[in-house]
Amino acid sequence: MKNTVKKILCLVLALSVVACFAACTGTQNNETTAGNADDVTYTVGICQLVQHVALDAATEGFQAALKEKLGDKVTFSVQNASGENTNCTTICGQFVADKVDLIMANATGALAAAAAATEEIPVVGTSITDYASALGITDWTGKTGFNVTGASDLAPLDQQAAMIKELCPDAETVGILYCSTEANSKYQSDVITEDLEALGLTVKVFTFVDSNDIISVTTQAAEECDVLFAPTDNQVASNVEAINNVLEPMNIPLVAGEAGICEGCGIATLSISYYDMGYAAGMMAYEILVNDADPATMEIQYSTELTKQYMSARCEALGITVPDTYEALDAE
Repeated sequence: MKNTVKKILCLVLALSVVACFAACTGTQNNETTAGNADDVTYTVGICQLVQHVALDAATEGFQAALKEKLGDKVTFSVQNASGENTNCTTICGQFVADKVDLIMANATGALAAAAAATEEIPVVGTSITDYASALGITDWTGKTGFNVTGASDLAPLDQQAAMIKELCPDAETVGILYCSTEANSKYQSDVITEDLEALGLTVKVFTFVDSNDIISVTTQAAEECDVLFAPTDNQVASNVEAINNVLEPMNIPLVAGEAGICEGCGIATLSISYYDMGYAAGMMAYEILVNDADPATMEIQYSTELTKQYMSARCEALGITVPDTYEALDAE
């Protein structure tokens, strides 16, 4: 009997030790899990189509937003595709292989490559004029319905058309200049053509393939038109010096879709802040990374702050009178 009692006491004691150990282990695991939650880090891959002022500002704003929210818990792999869509494909493929937590796609070529590369990793776009055109979505609702969202650089095209009429009231023919490989540029061209024609202006469209034919196409446009319009086109932005070298001696004004192009070869623009747009995209990325927001259901964001800007030296040289509602881009 004594042996039986002793065995029972030993068994109870053993079970108590096991229970205590399990409880302690569970507590340690919870603490470790909590500690890991606090120490979560994120890797964001940034694919930028080409280096120029506007896209650089968007990337800067995007990084600033995430750094502000996450500090050293976020690291970036910033890759520049040098204007080649094939490079965007390679870059985004590597991001997927590296299992980054999120891809930021800066410009249309980068967005298309990122969307094609993954259906799982969230993609946030920036410097995209029209997401429907960029992604081939026909039933556009304001959100993509899959793993892509972002911010747009579109300024109202009817207001840009009105600006052309306001600054060049004697113009009869407007030439639209853009790269034929950029879907967003074609979208802008199609929309503003209707707006310009509604104002009684004749519109001619001039497209180039790359930097090899941009001078000849710009020359033809300048010979046939009174004023040119260039949308938010990355190839135009990368070749503003060449375009200006054609337009300046011919005294042909150009109204630009964004400030960087305007500074390089234009007279005026209806401008948004690409830094602010990138910042907005960064805040969207934060919501996805930290708060599990679903990019499929996130509305594309548009800038509400628009500024009429002009290049005072070029306007003066061309004898263009600029209303007081414009701000000088080249002010000292």
